[in-house]
Amino acid sequence: MRRIGLAVVLTLSLFLAPLPAQGQPTEKVYRVGFLRNGPPDVASIEGLRRGLRDLGYFEGQNFRIEYGLAETADQLPDVVARLVRLKVDVLLASGTPPVPVAKNATQTIPVVFVASIDPVATGIVASLARPGGNVTGFAGIHAELMGKRLELLREAVHRLSRVGVMFQATNPGNAQYLRQLEIAARSLGIQLQLLAVRSADDFERVFRDARGAGGLIQFDDVLFTSHRRRLVELAAKYQLAAMYGAREFVDAGGLMAYGPDYPDLYRQAATYLDKIFKGAKPADLPVEQPTKFELVINLKTAKALGLTIPPSVLGRADQVIQ
Repeated sequence: MRRIGLAVVLTLSLFLAPLPAQGQPTEKVYRVGFLRNGPPDVASIEGLRRGLRDLGYFEGQNFRIEYGLAETADQLPDVVARLVRLKVDVLLASGTPPVPVAKNATQTIPVVFVASIDPVATGIVASLARPGGNVTGFAGIHAELMGKRLELLREAVHRLSRVGVMFQATNPGNAQYLRQLEIAARSLGIQLQLLAVRSADDFERVFRDARGAGGLIQFDDVLFTSHRRRLVELAAKYQLAAMYGAREFVDAGGLMAYGPDYPDLYRQAATYLDKIFKGAKPADLPVEQPTKFELVINLKTAKALGLTIPPSVLGRADQVIQ
């Protein structure tokens, strides 16, 4: 397993990071250790690069990304250990699972997380305003966002009374989001059917169990992102109107998504990398929460499900896929 993870890191470091430009004056090249469980989101990586370019950092000239991509969560400790041995200037932990691993791996290298589920509830930071230690970053979602997703799904699906809730059973922080969803469900008169998943082997069973529900809300998780096409196909197979947290599911054929604009969140993360490069301490940088959200709807999928999305919902969409 270690050899596989190392090969992934080495290969991506060679092919995704350009060589220094010829003839450029010598200057410090800051190295960012990008830690993630699963493949990188190309759009989010470009958002990070764009943010760094805006601040005067050009890949191959004065910064370089060292990719540490674990194929499974249990490879993360070995992968982050390699990044630490490389003495990167900062570790960027992408998603929730890599964050505690990065925190446990080093007390000296600054750690910036992006799209992590509630860092306070999971014990990553002491508070949003004063994170303490060597870890800070950008949280992925507000807990209240879960209620908003349920509201939008209810508006889109006529006479919605029961909704399946699909979540990764081992993902820390989910309890808080389930509580918020339950509060919203009570106010809307909707019954929730909890569908816990531990691995991709559970997908078919979960969708089979949810058959007959009017809709499905899928939590954000790298396990789901890595299998988005299969999950979209299962939602179609079992005729479930699904609400996702990221637009990539809708691009793959899912019905609708409402969540943070992740490329923009990674663009914002570049500002913290810049501050750390210039000497700022993570303990002095408050944890930020997303401020830009997007609603994306796939009308082709709606038609296949026999749904007519109301104009009141379509009018709020940032993008409608025909």
